[in-house]
Amino acid sequence: MSATLGELSVTKMHGTHNAFVIIDERPPRIADYSALAMRVCDPASGPGADGLLVILAPPPASDDLVTMRIFNADGSEAEMCGNGIRCVVRYLQERGAPDRFSIATLAGSIATELLERAPEYCVRADVGAPVLGGGEQTIEAAGRTWSYRAVSLGNPHVVIFVDDVDAIDVARAGAALATHPRFPEGTNVHFVQRVGPHRIRVRHYERGVGITQSCGTGAVAAAVAVIDAGGASAPVRVDVPGGSLTVEWRPNERATLAGPVEKVFERTIAL
Repeated sequence: MSATLGELSVTKMHGTHNAFVIIDERPPRIADYSALAMRVCDPASGPGADGLLVILAPPPASDDLVTMRIFNADGSEAEMCGNGIRCVVRYLQERGAPDRFSIATLAGSIATELLERAPEYCVRADVGAPVLGGGEQTIEAAGRTWSYRAVSLGNPHVVIFVDDVDAIDVARAGAALATHPRFPEGTNVHFVQRVGPHRIRVRHYERGVGITQSCGTGAVAAAVAVIDAGGASAPVRVDVPGGSLTVEWRPNERATLAGPVEKVFERTIAL
């Protein structure tokens, strides 16, 4: 981090209780975002969050309004974050951005749209065309064999169908799967229970974070996997511990994620 910067303005928001600290780095002032993420995400030394979202200038000659970089609580950088990007949309719109614009990420340019401001702030993001990993596969982890489907949304996901998500030891199984040698870059892990033709329940273990109340791209990956397997059709309501999200996807098309965004606070912190 910059040795000359004594204070930093931060905003904390959450999407279905997937919490983020947002900083506006236009122009950049912080030298080490990884170190900052570890500090601000730890409630013992900062506001506490699942990740740090850094707003930067857009790439040259692009139509994107800004660039978003995502740093997990352990300091690692993620390619994309569905809940996080919706938080950044609200942050920017409260500062004069239009209702529709795109944001550059490591997973590509993401189009966003404000759906409503009241009774709750709701944003939809076009998260791109999911890439499915070739049907059902099996893996040994945490003392048992799991059947899973791999889905990429610019970041990696493993989706596991279960009869009851509450019966799964997400901390143990999620950690074993997220760091399995089969996934050298790590993976996000999602346990999915089908509730009906347009509704599923999901619990998450996120790469670089651990158990979270919600994972936006994970919700999309879960819905896509269930639809691809013939167990649901769009739109899919995805119930996560932190609330509900809506996923729209049809085979060979792009997927969208919609859900609420809440602002927790804006404040200045000492560095």
